[in-house]
Amino acid sequence: MHRYPVHRVVRYRLPALLLAAVLMTSLPAHAASKEIIELQTQVQQLLDSMQRLQSTVDSRFGLVQHLVEQSTDSINQMNATVTAMQQKLNAQSEATNGKLDAASGQVQSLNDSLDELKSRISKLDKELQDVQGQLQTMQAQSAAGAAGAGTQGSQQPGQPAPADGSGAPGQPAGQAGQPAATQAPPLQDTYQSALRDYNAAHYDVASSEFNDVMQYYPNDPLAGNAQFYIGEIAYRQQKFKDAVKAYNAVLENFGGSPKAPAAQLRKGLALLQLNQKDSGIHELRSLIQRYPQTPEALQARSKLNALGVRINPASR
Repeated sequence: MHRYPVHRVVRYRLPALLLAAVLMTSLPAHAASKEIIELQTQVQQLLDSMQRLQSTVDSRFGLVQHLVEQSTDSINQMNATVTAMQQKLNAQSEATNGKLDAASGQVQSLNDSLDELKSRISKLDKELQDVQGQLQTMQAQSAAGAAGAGTQGSQQPGQPAPADGSGAPGQPAGQAGQPAATQAPPLQDTYQSALRDYNAAHYDVASSEFNDVMQYYPNDPLAGNAQFYIGEIAYRQQKFKDAVKAYNAVLENFGGSPKAPAAQLRKGLALLQLNQKDSGIHELRSLIQRYPQTPEALQARSKLNALGVRINPASR
């Protein structure tokens, strides 16, 4: 059995009832009977009920329409609020990312300055040791000269002096005049000069000097720093493949270097520049796990958030 809405019943049945009522009221007086009068009364009652029902339906429909309009306005307001909040969050996120990038650059500059300061201190220490060695040598030569003078004064007459002028009989002539063997360039001077050239954007010269540090002092802690800056030079020159290789060398050969977190961060960014998104994201996540309390980990989190990627991959 089909059920029709009340407003349809009112729409289609009301005209028919009115027509029936008109026809009944138009009958001749002699044809009127008690049944017809009762029928007319029922029809009239039915018409009154239908009118009341129509009025109720209209009022209820108006109320529902008003509620729908209120709900629509509320939804529109909520959408506008959410949109404004999203824009505000995006603006804050961009500002935060910019501040983190700036802070990371400042930290890197501080690290560079600290490395240069360490190299200067080491250079001063070396110079101080050289001066002390020279003083000791001069003191020893003075003592030897005084002793030699006393020995020469006590030499018996007729004893020949050494022919080579060394003051020691039997010493081979010309030994003091042998040329010194070729030595590696000074570590601290070379590294400090490389840093200055790097900061001055003299990348070719700086790269050569950093390579000298790695070649002649491969086991020194500064060799890991030199390898990192070779990667930085390649990154600044947008040679991202070469940069990835250099950063890999830092992570594989100098895992304990203080430059290791920065190397892994820059490796991840270089991979992203090469459109190797999955590999870059993997490196950034690995950095956060290995060095969670470092500024580089904070910058990696910011980069992943900017990419819309979860810091921790979803478990399968």
